[in-house]
Amino acid sequence: MSLALLSIFASSFVIAFSGAMMPGPLLTVTISESTRRGAIAGPLMIFGHGLLELLLIAALLSGFATILHRNEVFITIALLGGATLFWMATSMLKGLPTLRLTLETSTEKQRNLVLAGAVLSIANPYWLIWWASIGMGYIMHSARLGFLGVASFFLGHILADLLWYTLISLGIARGRRLFSDASYRRMIGGCAVFLLCFSCYFFYSGIEKLV
Repeated sequence: MSLALLSIFASSFVIAFSGAMMPGPLLTVTISESTRRGAIAGPLMIFGHGLLELLLIAALLSGFATILHRNEVFITIALLGGATLFWMATSMLKGLPTLRLTLETSTEKQRNLVLAGAVLSIANPYWLIWWASIGMGYIMHSARLGFLGVASFFLGHILADLLWYTLISLGIARGRRLFSDASYRRMIGGCAVFLLCFSCYFFYSGIEKLV
């Protein structure tokens, strides 16, 4: 691997890892599902997340970025995304009194985590805005080295996500016996409050652009 490709890979990894550590819908559901499904929850969620990002990179390289930069598109993403995050946060808060740490054994109750990883990524307005700005800049920089440049960028980006979410799932699955129902509720409650604040931020951003 050339020095330029290694530089793209390493910088992409570091930037993506710092972003992956930020709480959001994907992390919140990963925490919840890891208590039920074990350490496999994180990797499965990131697999769906990664497939969606591959499609988005292809779309951005095909000119989709110009659409995302339009004001009306930003406003729509901000308001709909804010509403989605608000709904998720309030639903989580309402369910806290009856929330329990249980390991599901019935496959009938288990959601498709690959699909959930993709859907929850779309539900986060920060994800689209990040790709339309920071992500697009990185893609254009990487594309100067052709396919290998873009591949190095994506590999560093998705490996950072995979590492962090695998560590999260593994830590929660292994520490399941150390968690009480009360501590689990506090963790999910904290995530819900963060999503609520995040939704307010996007509502504000969308309304500010609108007026």
